[in-house]
Amino acid sequence: MARFRLILCACAVLMLVAGCGGKDDNTAETTHQQQGALAAFEGLSGTVNIAGGTAHIPVMEKAARAIMTAYPGITITVAGGGSGVGAQKVGEGLVEIGNTGRPLSQEEIDNYGLVSFPFAVDGVCAVVHPDNPVGELSSEQLQKAFAGEITSWKDLGGADAPIHLFSRDEASGTRKVFWKKGLNKGAIAEGANIVASNGAMKTAVSQDPQALGYVSVGHLDASLKAPSLDGVEVTQANAASGVYPVTRKLFMNTKGQPTGLTRAFIDFVTGPEGAVFVQESGYIPLGK
Repeated sequence: MARFRLILCACAVLMLVAGCGGKDDNTAETTHQQQGALAAFEGLSGTVNIAGGTAHIPVMEKAARAIMTAYPGITITVAGGGSGVGAQKVGEGLVEIGNTGRPLSQEEIDNYGLVSFPFAVDGVCAVVHPDNPVGELSSEQLQKAFAGEITSWKDLGGADAPIHLFSRDEASGTRKVFWKKGLNKGAIAEGANIVASNGAMKTAVSQDPQALGYVSVGHLDASLKAPSLDGVEVTQANAASGVYPVTRKLFMNTKGQPTGLTRAFIDFVTGPEGAVFVQESGYIPLGK
């Protein structure tokens, strides 16, 4: 049976999945369909290192766990760091797959020879503490709050208390999409608290009743509240249909065309079997 070790790193979560022993069909955490797809890994061994966008981590971890359980001779590591880090690391040959929550820039493509593989649609939404009474925001209110022009929840229909802004650093694909589509490329106040990942944002906002931040819709749960935007409820279904406008695709990227184990991993995630993990993680699978 495979064994799994979770290693915490600064600004990133690194999951190292290492296996030993043989396959155990009675304890495999996969559907019959996924078990058939895993046959593509028969005879393969080695390591695939993955880094970059933090929204991708749940999908990558689930896929890695299934593969490593079935084939202990394969090791897959999954780390965060943000989209910019993902593009840079794969471009410099430090990882086999660099994840981004945005399309690659032309500069990244030209400088590194990167190739993209989209696999999911995700929304990005503003979030507040569950006890915050504010249940709806307009685009104008959201933009003014993040610009620091509105500084009290009272002006948004909430308590007479200061707004504590939380944002991501400029390497974040989540930030780029939210800034472009949610804030209409408006300013983000210099005094905003900067957090390193979707997970860190989730923790920060869930612990601060006066917080205003943003996360990938796939990270929403009972610890956060997502106010509707311009009357549109924040759901992945609305994101997939285009009714909710602040959306993006999630990408895996490689330096040149992938081969061997890396190619098999990408095919598994982008195929119908990997779509199960995409859906379980709160995203909409693109399929092939």
